[in-house]
Amino acid sequence: MAGWETKTLGEICEFQRGLTYGKSDEVDSSDNVVLRANNIDLATHSLDFTDLRYVSSSVSVPAAKLVCKGSLLICTASGSKSHLGKIAYVDEDYGYAFGGFMGQITPTPGVDGRYLYHALTSSEYKAFIAALSDGVNINNLKFDDLRHFSLPVPPLPEQQRIVAILDEAFEGIATAKANAEQNLKNARDLFDGSLAKLFAQPGEGWESKSVSEWVAEGVLAKPQDGNHGEIHPTKADFVDVGVPFVMAADLVAGDVDTVGCRFITESQAKSLRIGFAKSGDVLLSHKGTIGRVAILETSDDYVVLTPQVTYYRPLKSERVSKEFLYFCLMSPGFQSQMAEIAGAGSTRAYIGITKQLELNLTLPPIEEQLALASKLGEIQVASVRLAKIYEKKLAALDELKKSLLHQAFTGLL
Repeated sequence: MAGWETKTLGEICEFQRGLTYGKSDEVDSSDNVVLRANNIDLATHSLDFTDLRYVSSSVSVPAAKLVCKGSLLICTASGSKSHLGKIAYVDEDYGYAFGGFMGQITPTPGVDGRYLYHALTSSEYKAFIAALSDGVNINNLKFDDLRHFSLPVPPLPEQQRIVAILDEAFEGIATAKANAEQNLKNARDLFDGSLAKLFAQPGEGWESKSVSEWVAEGVLAKPQDGNHGEIHPTKADFVDVGVPFVMAADLVAGDVDTVGCRFITESQAKSLRIGFAKSGDVLLSHKGTIGRVAILETSDDYVVLTPQVTYYRPLKSERVSKEFLYFCLMSPGFQSQMAEIAGAGSTRAYIGITKQLELNLTLPPIEEQLALASKLGEIQVASVRLAKIYEKKLAALDELKKSLLHQAFTGLL
């Protein structure tokens, strides 16, 4: 790697802090446009102009506070550590200012701005930023710290050659990712669309009743969640082996994770009053994370539910199947009922048992339930299989991008 040198950002860049102004300076429209942290797209490392901030024309904006073509904008302060240090390349002299939570990195002569851009999207740079705030509640970047990031710098012609290769490759990767993301959406929509269509067109003999009415008829047991109050198991009660203690997060892709969940002792479980779910119950999350649904399949006599999860227990197999009940609770109509109740004046999404009893469930005759559940199950399996294929492809494209960046900055490209 003849001519390559290791330099720090402080040696090859100039730093400029953003424009500071008061809240009273903000206006609906003016010639003074200010870019903020949200104008840097975290995923694409590009500028996003969909939400611009304007300040009064009475605010003086020095030329040094305007974005400069060939420079990089960087987020230097954020409520989220994942956004801290994110960058975007400035491809034009837009005449926009950049705000106080932002900074501008301008390469010195002999350093290509796009080369620097690619260096500051690498895994090494991200690790450097993470290390600056690791273990500390720091959501601010200081230029005095940032200037110590080191990177290999080849002669300018070599920089430009690397940039040309990376830009072309990443354009192809971006196109492939967009296609894979659309295919992933289509795969997920395959099941979601089939489910929505089914429940939007109920057939002859379908019955729509409140949960309380189905309970009164003995078709369902009264729904029940976990123990509230002082007897609710806490983190201090968890053990490595014992009775599964199921939370909303343990309802994953239609199944209940009784292996990776928390556990409590059998003696503590027996001291509880309620919340004992059995194999064949359909579980529904109703607190915090609303609307997750899963069928409990377990060899244990029971599992214990947290107050986040409710069980729905079919009692008459000739009236309702657990498989169709699972799809019914997942249906857009039922989910929208939950969302409406959960969002009614509550700071934390929650639907208590009393309100759940008011929700409507629509069930067809049992023969139709079994046939439809089988069909929906096949579509769901196919949808999940396709989704996994495209998720793997997206992951592979991300790894390819990382590999290309690594090769670029180790002289292997």
